[in-house]
Amino acid sequence: MWRRVPADARQIVAVYGTDRNSPESTVVLFTRHGRIWERTASWAAHNGRHGWTTEHREGDQRSPVGVFTLSDAGGVLADPGAKLPYTRSASFQAPHYWVKSSWHDFDYVIAIDYNRVKGTPPNNPVRPQGQARGGNIWLHMDHGSGTSACVSLPESAMRRLLRTLSPAQHPVVVMGDRAELRA
Repeated sequence: MWRRVPADARQIVAVYGTDRNSPESTVVLFTRHGRIWERTASWAAHNGRHGWTTEHREGDQRSPVGVFTLSDAGGVLADPGAKLPYTRSASFQAPHYWVKSSWHDFDYVIAIDYNRVKGTPPNNPVRPQGQARGGNIWLHMDHGSGTSACVSLPESAMRRLLRTLSPAQHPVVVMGDRAELRA
């Protein structure tokens, strides 16, 4: 996977899934200084309820494996000082027919540029590779268990990422289960 990281990337959000079928993961923020990648923060996180896949499909409850850019952010709450373009909108609100523990999942989100149009709000419905490939895959607030396909983190982690990830640093996310990331 490291070979797929763009040469100009200076920030990496690495998501290490426990295994292919697990929703448990660890997120590590790396910042590049010259040729050295410094580990600057780490958090427990969750990914898709059914784990990971290299062939993501809408509704499979698995997070896509790969290297993706991070270009846009948003959420229900006011911008906490994001460096990425931030769109605040009530349209991010999770439906209230979801379990109550998930109502604040999208208070803060960072779009993972998987099957989406960069430079648009994270909840833009356009999917260049088609609806069947899934979309709206985000880093977002954690509710304590697996997601539909996103990666969820504690609120403090989301605030830190929003205040740290910068378009000038060309941030990417490298994500997948540990075995796939080693391959």
